[in-house]
Amino acid sequence: MASTNLKTYSATAPRKVAFIGLGVMGYPMAGHLALAGHQVTVFNRNPAKAALWCTEYGASEGARSASTPRLAATGADIVFCCVGNDDDLRSVTMGQTQADGKRADDGAFAGMAQGAVFVDHTTASASVARELAAQAALAGFQFVDAPVSGGQAGAQNGMLTVMCGGTQGGFDAINAVAMAFSRAVTLLGSSGAGQLAKMVNQICIAGLVQGLGEAIAFGQKAGLDMAQVLDVIGKGAAQSWQMDNRGKTMVADQFSFGFAVDWMRKDLGLVLEEARRNGARVPVTALVDQFYGDIQQLGGGRWDTSSLIKRLK
Repeated sequence: MASTNLKTYSATAPRKVAFIGLGVMGYPMAGHLALAGHQVTVFNRNPAKAALWCTEYGASEGARSASTPRLAATGADIVFCCVGNDDDLRSVTMGQTQADGKRADDGAFAGMAQGAVFVDHTTASASVARELAAQAALAGFQFVDAPVSGGQAGAQNGMLTVMCGGTQGGFDAINAVAMAFSRAVTLLGSSGAGQLAKMVNQICIAGLVQGLGEAIAFGQKAGLDMAQVLDVIGKGAAQSWQMDNRGKTMVADQFSFGFAVDWMRKDLGLVLEEARRNGARVPVTALVDQFYGDIQQLGGGRWDTSSLIKRLK
């Protein structure tokens, strides 16, 4: 709840902002913006979730909900977004696809003023980022692709790492505001660079989790006290975020939390698609993606990504 928030916010001039998408990431991210003193309008496909958010953060001046992305974006200096995938992103920006195949006029882009900035925190493709950046430029505003790392805990604690692609001007306009829910916001290149950096992040995680799973399963077969072993090797070169935060829960066979396998497979699908396009060789990532498919077959689509170890037991 907002009353238990421990985040310290830097002094930043209040801005009028919108947040589209109140899932496990977007809900607390929008909350941090409100608590930092910004006037926040939210949109969520499930209006009840938006109403709940307004109840929780209603004490913050200007916190309210809108019935469409366009209405949420109207008058906003910055529009933040965190939805599921490329199709969801096109829907909330360009408008919902109607029965005749045309787009409705309820997308956020239709409500944005010239000079505003749209910031997309969805983990999506680099191609859709470039597509929407071009559309934004034609309309006189900017688009920054800004996927995040840090998971649900990072969003709740306001300690996300944000990887940005876009123009220097667009980045400068949103940097200080985005720090409300972040510990680092970095511009890595032109449109699409943020999404490509997030793919690098997911490649690293996939290999680390598989290696950690194999190590723990091996140690258990060998009769070791793996909680103790992880304490020891976690002080050496094998240490990683995954070991520190998921090692003991893997030993305990606990997976009902964290970043879901279904989401990871979506992300790795983006990686593999981009690798086919640019010619990169990612054999370990492709193999781990198949392993996550095995976890889905076991009924673990909503288990944490550390559930890869289930295949090995």
